Amino acid sequence: MASNPSGRGSIARVVGASLIGTTIEWYDFFLYGSAAALVFNHLFFPDADPLTGTLLAFTTYAIGFLARPLGGLVFGHFGDRVGRKKLLVLSLLLMGGSTCAMGLLPTYAAVGVAAPLLLTLLRLVQGFALGGEWGGAVLIVSEHGDDRRRGLWASWPQCGAPGGNLLATAVLAVLAATQSDEAFMAWGWRIPFLLSGVLVVIGLWIRLAVTESPVFLDAQAKAEQREETRSVPVVAVFRTHWRQVLVTIGSRMAENVSYYVLTAFILVYVTGPLGLPKSVGLNAVLIGSAVHFVTIPLWGALSDRLGRKPVYLFGTVAMAAWGFAFFALLDSRSAVVITAATTVGLLLHGAMYGPQAAFFAEQFPTRVRYTGLSVGGQLSSIAAGAVAPIIAVALLQGFGSTIAVSGYVLAMCAITLVAVALAKETAGSSLHDEAPEEQVAVTR
Repeated sequence: MASNPSGRGSIARVVGASLIGTTIEWYDFFLYGSAAALVFNHLFFPDADPLTGTLLAFTTYAIGFLARPLGGLVFGHFGDRVGRKKLLVLSLLLMGGSTCAMGLLPTYAAVGVAAPLLLTLLRLVQGFALGGEWGGAVLIVSEHGDDRRRGLWASWPQCGAPGGNLLATAVLAVLAATQSDEAFMAWGWRIPFLLSGVLVVIGLWIRLAVTESPVFLDAQAKAEQREETRSVPVVAVFRTHWRQVLVTIGSRMAENVSYYVLTAFILVYVTGPLGLPKSVGLNAVLIGSAVHFVTIPLWGALSDRLGRKPVYLFGTVAMAAWGFAFFALLDSRSAVVITAATTVGLLLHGAMYGPQAAFFAEQFPTRVRYTGLSVGGQLSSIAAGAVAPIIAVALLQGFGSTIAVSGYVLAMCAITLVAVALAKETAGSSLHDEAPEEQVAVTR
């Protein structure tokens, strides 16, 4: 039976707070990706040739992903023990502080090798914070909303990704349009990073007003009544829910890789081999992200009606085909065509990303849901998003053609197709799903 533990006004506040918080966190994270393609390769790795410098910049970009599973594990553990809200506040502070610090970093010309080392350290903090943010933001919405419309409600925190990318790209596009290349490289690139401090203050003000998840509080109260001994959540996850972890990892491969090819690698390809101004790539991602932002909830709502699996599988198959059409359209060197190609790609990506939050949340019981969702989701980020721009650049260097990059996207789609096909359909299931005997079993 569907539950509605909080009223419509309450769920709207939770959705709004979660969306704004995740938008700020993804703004910080994606800002680094754009800067890696446009700025860091020159300012922090100046002795390398252009494509190798970009490869080194994307390597520090990937390092942030390595910290995400650790962040997911730590935040998931405490989120399953003390609640979702406190951890969401902490993740926002860590992310905002590290991003602001990036805007104050000296460059290689000023301090030598210390510059990329400091950049890498701050990137690790970013990754750690984001690893804990995503699972908590998804859960606090999923566990406030009703079962029948969970796909819709839980898709809104997913909008934080295109929202943050939209904001980061918009700020960079404005600076690129209003500054000379010399001014932008000298000091203008610092402005978007310092702006994060203002955004964090706004996000904290909104996020602190959100109440704790009623599903979590209910499970906590029942556990106390039964006087259960609490297990370590990650042990319980891998002991009794390892299949769901594998489904989560596999389901993210195509979604993660395709997203970073569409939004990060495109900047390298447009400004490098195609020889076009960086504004062409930035504007394409900007417009595509706006469409992505609007359509993600539509895909989430569709998954409430048709099921999580049909919508997710459609997005996977469509992305496998679009991976080849995408680069063929980019090679036209037409700004309009490049924008259309990026927009369609992100629209199809939303068919995977929209249902994903509800689909993953429904895989795990409440007492280990934060840990299971975060660990599964973030482990896949190492194998997928972390290396996607690096592999794409390396394939372009090695083969001199984007066909290899398209084949890479196709391979990841095949993995996701199998994972989703083997998963159970979960649309409409209750999150109040723990039986006492299951909890006793995992605490022994």
